Amino acid sequence: MCGIQILIEQVEAGSHDDAYASIWANLTQINSHRGPDAHGEVSATLPDGEMQINLKFGAHVLHLRGSHTQKQPMVDSESGDIFCWNGEIFDGLGVDSSDNDGALLFDLLLRTKAKDPSEFIARAFSKIEGPYAFVYFDREQRKLWFSRDYLGRRSLLVNKSSPGALLISSVASFIEGREPPVDSNGGWVELPAQVIYCMDLGVATSAESFGSFDEYEWSYSEENKDGGYLTLPFGQVTLVSCDADTAGSGTSASYQLEDLKQFQHIGVWQPYIDGLESVLTVAIRARVMSIPDRGVGVPRVGVLFSGGVDCITIAALLARTLPPGEPVELFNVAFENPRQTNGTKQSIYDVPDRKTGRSGWLELCTKIDPQRDWRLVEVDVPYGLALEHQAHIRQLLEPSATVMDMSIGMALWFASRGEGWLMKRRGDSIERQEWYQGMARVLLLGMGADEQLGGYSRHRSAWDRGGAQELGREIRLDVRRIATRNLGRDDRVVSDNSKESRYPFLAANVVEYLSAVPLNRKMDMQYPRGIGEKLLLRLLAHQLGLTQACVLAKRAIQFGARTAKMESGRTKGQDSL
Repeated sequence: MCGIQILIEQVEAGSHDDAYASIWANLTQINSHRGPDAHGEVSATLPDGEMQINLKFGAHVLHLRGSHTQKQPMVDSESGDIFCWNGEIFDGLGVDSSDNDGALLFDLLLRTKAKDPSEFIARAFSKIEGPYAFVYFDREQRKLWFSRDYLGRRSLLVNKSSPGALLISSVASFIEGREPPVDSNGGWVELPAQVIYCMDLGVATSAESFGSFDEYEWSYSEENKDGGYLTLPFGQVTLVSCDADTAGSGTSASYQLEDLKQFQHIGVWQPYIDGLESVLTVAIRARVMSIPDRGVGVPRVGVLFSGGVDCITIAALLARTLPPGEPVELFNVAFENPRQTNGTKQSIYDVPDRKTGRSGWLELCTKIDPQRDWRLVEVDVPYGLALEHQAHIRQLLEPSATVMDMSIGMALWFASRGEGWLMKRRGDSIERQEWYQGMARVLLLGMGADEQLGGYSRHRSAWDRGGAQELGREIRLDVRRIATRNLGRDDRVVSDNSKESRYPFLAANVVEYLSAVPLNRKMDMQYPRGIGEKLLLRLLAHQLGLTQACVLAKRAIQFGARTAKMESGRTKGQDSL
């Protein structure tokens, strides 16, 4: 993983303008949290008539691939090309355990450019799968290429608010106590995903038009009429449904655990359950097996863990992937919410996610892998501590800036920080063992399951409005706009703790599989809440032995951890901070 920062400035020839020195220093400080293992900077200058273009590249590395830390920015000694890479390649390019994927990708780009200098970026990136953001400077052609992956799983922001300058960064800048050339709390825009951008620095422009881009869009295969390289590796969500099940309509009965047992024996569902298990296992294996070993007893991977069906299914399949006995950290966060605190100091953290987290931990310990060291870390956040870090989290959210963004950002930041109580079992009770600092640098999160499997309340509303047809359109729309939603925000928040988030449900092979599964083999809103939505995933969880977690209803993190509405007032989630 990497923190990227780029400054491109059009100035008078021979000028050494340092107007952006304070902003650059701030970007260096905030991006260093993302990559504490190595930091590098590279500069370049391009003549531009009576003007010149100064380029400055910075990168901060968190070592997660290969036998050694790959310093960045990477520079080719022959061409002078510069490459900043913040990503992981999980498929499409043979990466051995001793290899660094960024270095291999840079080599692929250089080799492809030698054969096809006009389309080398599209050709190279069409081959790989994984989350990324990158910046590539082609010195010979004086072009700057930059992009996020087609699902938007990594953050990349741009700021063009100052004439004659362009800033690109993984995280927004903020300067306290002075007026910088760029508005501290504005001007930053999340770079849209599913587009590769190219800035031609060989075309003389005015300061006002400096920073215009050419755009090259990813598209579904059925929409790619000209046969370009940027074809998404999955199709659109099918609107087709299978014939109705024979187990009853589900509208009048109260379905509980026995009904999921019955579902297990419905032959038409079993191939889809097994199929989901297969693709999800492949995705998890790709996301964890390349993580470098950091010593005996040091966890390589953790799970943000509410005990819900998404994260606990990931944890159960993770147990089948990791070597026997390798510890796994489970981070469960709870907040002291003054508006909802009615009990004693011992009970203020008994929020909904704490209860389901403990229950899920016990299922993993007793039913899934009793021999594994499942380290449940309970992260308790006093109200005063939340206020102490609120301004910093607000900076990380930028340009996301709603009350809901803050509620979710708070939960993700404290959970990924991983400071809390390590829990132990004593008979039938659960007790604190010791204060603990999480060690895993890779965290698995369940994002993407709700959009694809009908987990949101709006999906049930769509069913109520217009049945399967309306539900199918809503699911298709949700999957199409995954890239435009909040994954960049979540990346900024989690990565600030020198952790990398990885999303098995958003692996290309999983999205491809689920997009092709008939609508009513993923969800069935005839069944009540806690069963009908994400039914396919619930059946898989039940098949794995998670008989309690498989019937838990969805609960948003801000409500499960109680970060929502921590202060008095009538604010709503969509209100601006």
